[in-house]
Amino acid sequence: MNPLRIAKSWISYRRTLNELGSLSNQTLSDIGISRYEIRTIANRSFR
Repeated sequence: MNPLRIAKSWISYRRTLNELGSLSNQTLSDIGISRYEIRTIANRSFR
């Protein structure tokens, strides 16, 4: 994997983590995820 692709993946991971982390518990519940799952979901964008 080249460094540029790694950097883009990391940025996507952080963006996903920040955006989901900023949602309220009610909003997360409405879309069917819990706070516990945020890192797992963000990890999918890092791969």
